[in-house]
Amino acid sequence: MMRRAVVKGVGHYLPERVVPNAEFEATLDTTDEWIKARSGIERRHFAADDQHTSDLATEAAKAALAMAGMQGSDIDAIILATSTSDLTFPSAATMVQHNIGNSTGYAFDVQAVCAGFVYALANANALIASGQADRVMVIGAETFSRIMDWTDRSTCVLFGDGAGAVILEAEDGTGANTDRGILSTDLNSDGRYKDLLYVDGGVSTQNTGMLRMEGKEVFRHAVEKLAKTAETALEKVGLGADDVTWVVPHQANIRIIQSTAKKLGVGMERVIVTVQDHGNTSAASIPLALSVGVQNGQIKQGDLVVTEAIGGGLAWGSVVIRW
Repeated sequence: MMRRAVVKGVGHYLPERVVPNAEFEATLDTTDEWIKARSGIERRHFAADDQHTSDLATEAAKAALAMAGMQGSDIDAIILATSTSDLTFPSAATMVQHNIGNSTGYAFDVQAVCAGFVYALANANALIASGQADRVMVIGAETFSRIMDWTDRSTCVLFGDGAGAVILEAEDGTGANTDRGILSTDLNSDGRYKDLLYVDGGVSTQNTGMLRMEGKEVFRHAVEKLAKTAETALEKVGLGADDVTWVVPHQANIRIIQSTAKKLGVGMERVIVTVQDHGNTSAASIPLALSVGVQNGQIKQGDLVVTEAIGGGLAWGSVVIRW
């Protein structure tokens, strides 16, 4: 017997404002066709001026609680993956904790940029497996529109805002790869590649900063590292690409998604794709895609789901889940 972290509910939230590619044509030397051809993105959502990351996260959390049939007070721990927290401190997770009426659990943020949700899932799994929590809410939420350089057409058209949440609950499993819940995780980072994707400011530099990216280099690293981490996580539990029902990748770029799926040996008909509607929502992209996949009737109980992501750091990883 072993404790498994089993998915009990998912939910997501997208800000009301939808920004189609055409909106950028007025201020940038770009076109809808150019953006779609290079990224697969057609539209994205931007938070309102008075909306913060914790607001988006709270709405996603409430949706996940509703699906799970739980109240905020039922949750032992909240882990919020974000690179765009409302304040330097406290964590956005504690704000969500208050907003959902939880005063007895504990909450903290995880920062691994686009890989943040995978890192947060791995931490949640460890808390449940070790008996430190029975129910953990894992959230990915971002307001990347606040750190864009609106004169840089190579980056500002790629990102969007949103939030997704997953509730995990401890259940006894046999230890076999047929158990429901998180079966394996694989986390990696390599700080040598900091300059490929970063924000050129922060608290200790006393400058908010804007996102900077070496797109071609990030693409090259992404395809190689994402396929490898997914394979590693599957191998840990004696599974392979043929066993996978759904790949739910970080939604950064359709060409990265397609190339990674090919390298992994999984057809695109088994990949959940939302990048066309959401853009790159960083740590929110995987939970958003999971929630949409469930909502659309694609992801069902018993399915083997592989999530993988890479972000600034570089940080990357994957999680294998039996839904």
